[in-house]
Amino acid sequence: MTLVAPVVSTIQVAAIPAGHPYVRNVVAGTGVGLLPDPPPPGATDGRWWPPVMCDAAWVAAHADRFDVMHIHFGTESYPTAHLRSLVRALRAAARPLVYTLHDLENPQLTDQTTHREHLDVLVPAADEVVTLTPGAAAAIERRWGRTAEVIPHPHVLPLDAHAPAGTGSDPYVIGVHLRDIRPGTDAVRAVATLLDAVDRLRAQGVAATGRVHVNERVRDEAARAQVQALIATHPGAELRRTERLSDDALARSIADLDVAVLPYRTGTHSGWTELCWDLGVPVAGPPVGYASEQHPEDFAVFGSGDGAALANAVRGLVAGAPRPGSAARRVRLADRRRQRLAQAAAITAAHTALYERVA
Repeated sequence: MTLVAPVVSTIQVAAIPAGHPYVRNVVAGTGVGLLPDPPPPGATDGRWWPPVMCDAAWVAAHADRFDVMHIHFGTESYPTAHLRSLVRALRAAARPLVYTLHDLENPQLTDQTTHREHLDVLVPAADEVVTLTPGAAAAIERRWGRTAEVIPHPHVLPLDAHAPAGTGSDPYVIGVHLRDIRPGTDAVRAVATLLDAVDRLRAQGVAATGRVHVNERVRDEAARAQVQALIATHPGAELRRTERLSDDALARSIADLDVAVLPYRTGTHSGWTELCWDLGVPVAGPPVGYASEQHPEDFAVFGSGDGAALANAVRGLVAGAPRPGSAARRVRLADRRRQRLAQAAAITAAHTALYERVA
């Protein structure tokens, strides 16, 4: 993407959701104004879902407050008819709609039927469609005949935050974060594949350890129990079961890895891949969606359930990557920060130009 100077703008955007870090990052430092997320009834501090602005009645009552509506996340809170009403209300109010298609498959859902219906409403109705990778753009063209503008995913680690270099260890640490085991996480197969890869690496003379992080509170207790049983009988693996990690603690836990393994069953893009890139940690992932296009120089694909392929992917990744805690890892972090600063300017300029165009 060509780096251009940001456009000075006073456009007001009803971004859904305005409070999400992705959404804030794509307009940071511009003249674009984001309407704050109205709190849903009964919501605790900071909760934006279900998104109140994603509603025909809200649009009719507040159309004078915004110039553009930009939907990113959160439509799974509503039935398809609700979105059709929203589109009609935007047309009646002469307010354009921008839609960033993050997910062709929603990793928060088991049944994708309603999500696909939502895409069939939003993609044809949007005045502009945005996505994050060329592969996703090609899929959008095939399915809906729409040309999507490709704007890469911005940084996830804040640009003013400390980037931990990790703690060194003798064995290579290959880790997977299962977090709360959402529907798109293939927890048991991911861990079984990781342990198989560790066995194979050790048999090849490569000192390796498998590290699995999982939250204390999860959505799939049975899957976590299976994961625990797998790790309990494996001499080269460790389980770290904790409360949900803070952003800083999460960054430190990733920084300690030599390779991060993605446990995806479904999905299209990966914010996790972006955070790993910010932290200088290479990623191995199954062929799910287009995450491999986000940073292809630092991403190795392996077949789901194929421990031999994961072992090969790990060997290739660690051969070209600085280890946690090393001076070379610190150099990589500084270089990545410089790249992210330049990319941030390009991403915000692209969004500003997009809003100017539709408004």
